[in-house]
Amino acid sequence: MELRDIEIFLTLAEELHFRRTAERLHITQARVSQSIKKQERRIGGLLFDRSTRVVRLTPLGEQLHRELRAGYRQIMDGVETVSAVARGMAGVLTLGSMGPHPSVLVNAIELFQARHVSVELNHREIQPPAPLELLRSGEVDVALVWLPVREPDLTVGPVTHTSSVMLMVDAGHRFAARESICLEDLGECVIVAGRSIPPYMEEALNPFHTPTGRPIARGPAVSTWHELLNTVAAGRVVAAVAAEAERFYPWPGLAFVPIRDAPTCRWALVWRTAAESPLIRAFSQAVVDTRDGARQDVSARAGSPTTVE
Repeated sequence: MELRDIEIFLTLAEELHFRRTAERLHITQARVSQSIKKQERRIGGLLFDRSTRVVRLTPLGEQLHRELRAGYRQIMDGVETVSAVARGMAGVLTLGSMGPHPSVLVNAIELFQARHVSVELNHREIQPPAPLELLRSGEVDVALVWLPVREPDLTVGPVTHTSSVMLMVDAGHRFAARESICLEDLGECVIVAGRSIPPYMEEALNPFHTPTGRPIARGPAVSTWHELLNTVAAGRVVAAVAAEAERFYPWPGLAFVPIRDAPTCRWALVWRTAAESPLIRAFSQAVVDTRDGARQDVSARAGSPTTVE
């Protein structure tokens, strides 16, 4: 039985109406009738009872319907899988992100997976003290990191969201009880150092000088986010962080103080230019396609420290 005849039979079994079946499949009603008659001759029995105005499956038709429905679904799944491979839309895409920030991409991830069911989307955690490390090593295909990123071999994709900036201090720090501080106050602090951050990326969150030019001291370097949390909680250093940290990491011994004049932190997808693929472009497009809707949703939630760009 040809695939088109199977499709006609299954559609008629669902619609139980020759005209609607023809309209749904964009063929003539005569083509539907010819296909069903051909199948009945091949099988040697009636598949549909057409003795009244109501079209019904016969017991033989019901049995064939059960058998073909399962098989047809497998065939079409196989066709879709092969088509996806041919389009470069199959395989594995690994997304790297920091802490709670994948929550901003929930709608984009759902849209991407609905569009590309043959793609396996994996997640890896990026450590803020080394934001580009997994991207450089090829362990992630696309990374969600804060801007700016000015590496000549990396492509900066769509901006996903923005965050306000807060100073993370230990609970006993002299700034902990303040409603806010300013960038000039950082001249009185020792800020944690990153292990592998381009200086301009580090500067975007944790400047090296105050607005009046005072140097801001650097403390010990850390390798992971949790190491950073423990080091700050121990009272050795402070760190400027995206405001999401206050909501997602309410650790004992930590306090978060808004930096009222800090520039907004912008986040974007980044990938290796030489490794750009149809999967990366498709994921980037899903982010763009969902961004407007996400912006409207965020605007409705007053007081959120995160906004969609």
